[in-house]
Amino acid sequence: MSGRAKWVMLFFSLPQFILGMLGNGFIGLVNGSSWFKSKRISLSDFIITNLALSRIVLLWILMVDSIVKTFLSKPYDDWVMNQAIDFFWTFANHLNIWLATCLGVLYCLKIASFSHPTFLWLKWRVSRVVIWMLSGALFISCGSALSLVREFKIYSVLHAANGTGNVTEPLRKPLNEYELAHVLGLLWYLPPLIVSLASYILLILSLGRHTQRMQQNRASPSDPSAEAHKRAIKMILSFLFLFVLYFLAFLITSSSYFLPGSEMTNMIGEVITMFYPASHSFILILGNTKLKHIFLDLLRCESGHLKPGPKGSLSP
Repeated sequence: MSGRAKWVMLFFSLPQFILGMLGNGFIGLVNGSSWFKSKRISLSDFIITNLALSRIVLLWILMVDSIVKTFLSKPYDDWVMNQAIDFFWTFANHLNIWLATCLGVLYCLKIASFSHPTFLWLKWRVSRVVIWMLSGALFISCGSALSLVREFKIYSVLHAANGTGNVTEPLRKPLNEYELAHVLGLLWYLPPLIVSLASYILLILSLGRHTQRMQQNRASPSDPSAEAHKRAIKMILSFLFLFVLYFLAFLITSSSYFLPGSEMTNMIGEVITMFYPASHSFILILGNTKLKHIFLDLLRCESGHLKPGPKGSLSP
C-alpha cells in the first residue's frame, strides 16, 4: 500500500475522530456532571454514558492504529504493539456493541406494546433484564478479549516462520487452527446483532402501528404525537442503517487477513468503522430531551444568541 494512500485514509479518519470525540465527550460530560451533582442516574442515562465512554476508547484505538500504519513502514513487525491494539480493540468493540444492544432492549421494552406473554413478562422486569444484560456484556467482552490469547500464540508461530521463509508442510495445521479460531471469534458478535435487530424491528412495528391508530382516530393528519412517532421511527431507522454498516465494515476489517490487498482492505474497513461511533452520538443527542436542549443552548451561545432552553425530562 503506497504512502499516499495511507495519508488519504488518515485524512478521512481524522474528521470522524474529532466529531466522535466531540459528540461522545459531550454526552459523557453532561450525563457525568448530572450524575455527580444529583448522585442519581436513570438506567438509560447510565447506558448512554458508558456507551459514549466506550466509543471514546474505541475511536482512540482506531486512530492510533491508523497513525501507526501511516507512519511505520512495517507496522506489524512490532508484535507486542499489534497484540495490544487487537486486545483493547476487541474488548472495547464488544462492550460498545453490547451496550448499544442493551439500550435497544431497554427502549423496546419500555416503549413497544405487544400482548405476547413473553414480551409482557420481560416488560414487567425491564430493569432487571437490562441490568443482567449489562453484567453479561462486561463478562462477554472480557471473555472475547481473553480468547485472543490462543489466536496470538498460533499467529506468532506463523509470523516467525514467515519471517524466516521456513513455511513448510507442518505449518499447515497451525495455519488452519488460526483461521478456525479467527472465524469462531467472529461468532461472538452474532448474539448482540440478532438481539439488536429484533429489538429495533419490534420497536419500529409498534411505533408504526400506534402512529396509524392515531392518524385514524384524529382529524388532523399532522398531529404532534403522530409526528413525534414518525421522527422516532426515522431515528431508529438511521441507527439501524449505521449499525448494519458498522457490522459490515467490521467484518471486512476482521477478515482482511483472508482477502487480497489485506492492508488496504483493513484501512478502508477502519475508516468506515469509525463512522458509526462518530455519527451515532449525535443521533443519541438529538433523541434525548436534556442532551438536545443543552446542545442547542451551546449552539445559540456560540452564535451569540444565548437563550436558556427548558430542561425537559429524558427520553426513555
